[in-house]
Amino acid sequence: MMGARLARPFQNFNLESRAHREISKQKPLPAPRHALGMQDSQAENRGNIHKKDAHLLTLLKGVYVDSKDPSVHAKYEGRSLLGKQEERRLVQPSPLADLDVQTVPKGKISIVEALTLLNNHQLHPQTWTAEKIAREYNLELKEVSSLLEHFIPFTMEIFSPKDVKVVTPK
Repeated sequence: MMGARLARPFQNFNLESRAHREISKQKPLPAPRHALGMQDSQAENRGNIHKKDAHLLTLLKGVYVDSKDPSVHAKYEGRSLLGKQEERRLVQPSPLADLDVQTVPKGKISIVEALTLLNNHQLHPQTWTAEKIAREYNLELKEVSSLLEHFIPFTMEIFSPKDVKVVTPK
């Protein structure tokens, strides 16, 4: 606050005469126009734009373009192109369906489906085999078997008090 009280008088000192001096200065000259010679060629080009060139028309008639849409499974640099025609399936109804996606591409599963199939396999391994899960969810058998081998949900281990080392105070 104190700095503004000191600086303001110096800013306003001789303000009017400085403003008159700035106004009375000569204005800078605009840059020279080198395009004066170009205006004539532009006028010629405007006329040429609307004329048809017979030589160019004959060349254009010789051009033939044939285009085809790429298939859904077309490969581009090792990855498949995503098309609007990609097959999708509806997610099976579950209590957690509101939290999950509604449609899933074939060959993939949602989080809710993954938890459901892992839980089903854990509870009934004879019924929910890897082959049945792969068939049910349109997955590869190799991926399903590795999923069932490496992910085990909802396991709880309770350690007995005998195994726990107790620190006794000295």
